[in-house]
Order: sequence, then C-alpha cells, then structure tokens
Amino acid sequence: MVHGAWHGAGHWAPLAGLLAARGHRVLALDLPGHGMSARFPVGYFAAGQPGLQSQPSPLVDVTLETAAQAVVAAARDLPRRPVLVAHSMGGAVATRAAELAPELFEHLVYVTAFVPTRLKAAGAYLALPEAKSALGAGLYLGDPAVTGAVRINPRSTDEAYLDELHAAYFTGLGPEQFLACAAALTPDQPVSFLASDAGATPQRWGRLRRTYVRCTLDRALPLELQDLMIRDADHLAPHTRFAQETIESGHAAFASRTRQLADILDAVTV
Repeated sequence: MVHGAWHGAGHWAPLAGLLAARGHRVLALDLPGHGMSARFPVGYFAAGQPGLQSQPSPLVDVTLETAAQAVVAAARDLPRRPVLVAHSMGGAVATRAAELAPELFEHLVYVTAFVPTRLKAAGAYLALPEAKSALGAGLYLGDPAVTGAVRINPRSTDEAYLDELHAAYFTGLGPEQFLACAAALTPDQPVSFLASDAGATPQRWGRLRRTYVRCTLDRALPLELQDLMIRDADHLAPHTRFAQETIESGHAAFASRTRQLADILDAVTV
C-alpha cells in the first residue's frame, strides 16, 4: 500500500487491519521522508512556527524516483508478487514503480489516485479544466520554488484553515477522526512527485492488470479528473483497460469507507 501526499503508512491501518482479518498479508509503506521517516522544516514545531513560509524543505532530496525505487525494493523482498494499492499522489509513485519493475507486481489498484500517462507528470493534470473544482489551494504555504515542497500546516490552530483541510481531504470523517488523520500528516510534499515524468509505457506499466476505485464525492481529486486519467491510461494501454469500481466517498476512502474499500480489494486479490 502506497500512501498519498503528506500521509504515511499509519493512515492505512484500519483498512490493513480488515484485510489482515480476512487472511491477507498487508504491507503499508512509509515513503521516504514521510510517516515514521518524516523530516520537518526547522520552524514547524517551534512556538509561532517562525519562517515556515520560506524555510527550505528537508525533503528536497526525495524525488519521485527515490520513492518508486523504495516501492520496488519492498516488492523484491516479498515471497510473491503483490497487488500494489496506491492513493492520491501515491498513484504517480506506483506508476513509476510498475514501469521500473512490472515483473514484481500482480495488479495495480488506484484509489482516487493520479495516473500520469498522456501528460507525463501528475502536476500537469491539476492545471486541466477538470481540476478546477478542487479544494485545497488555500492550504499551501510559501513558494514551492523556494521551499522545494508543496507545504501545508497540519498543526494550524486557524479554524478556517482546518475546515478547508477537512473539506478537501477528509470529507465524510467526523471531527475526532479528522483531527487524528490530520495530526499524522507531514507538512512537506516534495515538488518532484508532482513535476517528474512517471514514464509509463504500454510495454511495461501497461502490461499489468489494473483497477481504478472512483470516489464520487472527492473534493481534492474531482471525479471528472479521475475519469479523464482513466481514459488517458486506457488509450495508452487499451489491452489492459481499467476495471472500475465506484464508492460514494470523499478523498480519504481508506478512512471514510473502509469496509467497502476492503471488499473491493478482497475481490481483486481472488
């Protein structure tokens, strides 16, 4: 399991628990610089968070390639080919990993995730008209050209800021569950994940079976954009067109529709 921007392996825990109870072996990864390997801007935990708008990210050395290689390395250690499940920005990582080593994976599952194919890089899709309804732009701090990251502030005490974070990324969660998920976020998402070419080709990435889990209430990755990426991917690799599943869920389906998502993944692995 590959998490999305700012997230970590811990966000998968409820879903992983359900799958484990059904007899599956589940490995949720912390991508480099995330989760328990997170690194933080100098002022992030200081009183008043001085300089947070402009401090260079400690994750500038973490690239899409770095993250994809970490996924490949983890897959090499497994006794059999896994189903690779990716959420959100993790879709760019999974796409690159599958292109690098398609022989290591059995099936790709994108859960309201980026699938960069025609436009090469995930960030290019965010400039499309299909992304215009996305929430979250008000969460970003500073200039990514200066910090080297798309930076948010999960430690903010501003009520309006937290309301936008909740609405954009954690639709459908109650206040306590939202705060628990938000507290586990890291502030920096390396720009490379958005800007780098995932390099998907029909001969390598495109030879794998794949499923896309559409989330109809997603306000971070709108449904129109999800569908466009599905079409682009199917055009690149028409012989392995996406199987599609649909959940009435916001962006964090792993938390808001955990059992329904577990049912889908359970069926995929049969």
